[in-house]
Amino acid sequence: MTAFRAALVQFTAARDPDPNIATVSGLVREARAGGADLVLTPENTGMLEPDDAAKLAKAEPEDDHRVLAALRDVAAETGAWLLIGSLAVKTDDPARVANRSFLVQPDGGIAARYDKIHLFDVDLSDRESYRESASVAPGERAVVAATPWGRLGMSVCYDLRFPLLYRALAQGGAEFLAIPSAFTVPTGRAHWHVLLRARAIETGCFVLAPAQTGAHAEGRTTYGHSLAVDPWGRVLADAGDVAGVAIADIDPAQVAEARRAIPSLDNARPFAPPADLGEAAAE
Repeated sequence: MTAFRAALVQFTAARDPDPNIATVSGLVREARAGGADLVLTPENTGMLEPDDAAKLAKAEPEDDHRVLAALRDVAAETGAWLLIGSLAVKTDDPARVANRSFLVQPDGGIAARYDKIHLFDVDLSDRESYRESASVAPGERAVVAATPWGRLGMSVCYDLRFPLLYRALAQGGAEFLAIPSAFTVPTGRAHWHVLLRARAIETGCFVLAPAQTGAHAEGRTTYGHSLAVDPWGRVLADAGDVAGVAIADIDPAQVAEARRAIPSLDNARPFAPPADLGEAAAE
């Protein structure tokens, strides 16, 4: 496994696809010009549409998805491996789309797909709540994909809070974890850095987390701070809160080094769940 350069694309997605195609295509070209071998974009790369009905109306099937087609062309044009953080893709269910991530090869072919498993259904305050499941169908399968530098475990945003997914990806061979996101500002300030560093440390993986940033339609704001983290938990790149590209040089040999030092994947043991409190008292 050879060293490579990863680029994290950070931008503020509009609610319609066309401006996002132009913005992201330009940033991918910029990243490639800066020597990036693998370029990653955030969740909701195609659009960040807060209205569920409008999102369903604007979503397109994979075979006719203009954002996907445009970015596959950019990958082929630049010769980059491209992780499209996620797109709203029409499914057979007219009431819900897939929040789907794509790994695109340098020839524009699709190497892997992943549908977001854990959906963002939360109440952050009396004024800020989200119900992603109202318009998105959850995925059901974890995905590890081959790259020239090792295996990439795919995930999206709210998945970050479910560490068993990342342990399964690492045990399935992943050396790198992609976590494209559109984190809210309050949760980002409180949890973003610590959760990403924790996922890297507990799996011995590199974490690559491109993110949305800034003010979107209808008052939605995202935190930014696209991060690259090494397997020891050290932050290699932090994009702050402005649009652009953050670059990190990745040495896959550090994965084996971290796992030799702290072999927690090998040391894990099966265990019984805790007893019911009533049963414990009776004993």
